[in-house]
Amino acid sequence: MSKSTAKKIQAIRGMNDLLPSDSPRWQFFETTVRQLMHRYGFDEIRTPIVEQTALFARSIGEVTDIVEKEMYTFDDRNGDSLTLRPEGTASCVRAAMENGLLYNQTQRLWYQGPMFRHERPQKGRYRQFHQVGVETYGFEGPDIDAEVILLSARLWRELGLLEHVTLELNSLGSTEARAAYREKLVAYFEQHHDVLDEDSKRRLTSNPLRILDSKNPAMAEMLNAAPQLMDHLDNESKEHFEQLKAMLDAANIAYVVNPRLVRGLDYYCRTVFEWTTTALGSQGTVCAGGRYDGLVEQLGGKPTPAVGFAMGIERLVLLLETLNLVPDAALGGCDVYLLPMDDNATVAALTLAEQLRSELPALRLQLHCGGGSFKSRMKKADKSSAPIAVLLGEDEMAANVVTLKFLREAREQQRVARDELAATLGELVSH
Repeated sequence: MSKSTAKKIQAIRGMNDLLPSDSPRWQFFETTVRQLMHRYGFDEIRTPIVEQTALFARSIGEVTDIVEKEMYTFDDRNGDSLTLRPEGTASCVRAAMENGLLYNQTQRLWYQGPMFRHERPQKGRYRQFHQVGVETYGFEGPDIDAEVILLSARLWRELGLLEHVTLELNSLGSTEARAAYREKLVAYFEQHHDVLDEDSKRRLTSNPLRILDSKNPAMAEMLNAAPQLMDHLDNESKEHFEQLKAMLDAANIAYVVNPRLVRGLDYYCRTVFEWTTTALGSQGTVCAGGRYDGLVEQLGGKPTPAVGFAMGIERLVLLLETLNLVPDAALGGCDVYLLPMDDNATVAALTLAEQLRSELPALRLQLHCGGGSFKSRMKKADKSSAPIAVLLGEDEMAANVVTLKFLREAREQQRVARDELAATLGELVSH
């Protein structure tokens, strides 16, 4: 097949390229997160993208939408069933257990990276998407629940998002209390079977708590009258929840108790929470988490209390962009464009560029490469978005100077001695 008739290969639907024009917003968000995790004493963990399918079937639950419909699962050459990770918690638990991080220890861990789910792509939600997650192990009390919520609140504050998000809280109680409540809930739904939509009828036997999360307006009145889990909590879970609310009150963190808030994964218990926003149109969740005290044991470890959350980077970057909250300084570009005025100055310019990078490590300097006429070189300097061009030609080399040309303001160009150039640029360019 000739090159002219070869069919172009395109990206898989829902798996998007992150272009250079998009990267600065992601870097701004990721840098803010990384610095915040460091300040809170959380350690980064990195787990493989591919895991054994059984890990997610056992942790997430075999009758959830994720396992039933959304996972990218395949058999490898040995016949083992493998899955691209659809979420990060199960992988984190597996890694912590396998590497002895949980025995008689407490852990504060965080991660970021791609996850994969085969669902209908939409703006801010894709088949390959990226999450930041926090997982803590070995802490029983509500103080750690409060801390991970306070960490997320501080992130919103530092990003300028706090006034655009709402914290919703609920408690799912103990496994035993939830099982008893589930029976009452199923009985109630069966009495109103004719009102349930097809999705809810399917969930009635597999995951009835998720019916409470339905956004179907035709079911709203029936759902509002359904038995509430909060009325069926065990005493220990009630006390845990009251203490958590008192801690959030003391820290001046506003919240709404949402008795219909349930998390879609089987492993949650007690505290569950979501941060939601209406700034992207319809209400959307930007961060969600809660307590999952039974998961480590469920995956073969010893009983270990655990709490964490995950947030979708695509949706948060979209939110920052929509609200124009990414500072101009974070949007990239370079400070200086170093331009050899002709090919005779190429080697000297290359050497000068490296010298400046050594003397001014924070300087964002782009060196002109590829030759061309002086006019075409200046066009590339202008296109670089740099405010200053450093020109180096035969006259400059002979006099041991450079010419500074100001590209974004009406200032006379000036000559600067080579040995004063670093100091001059340091004053002109502020970071």
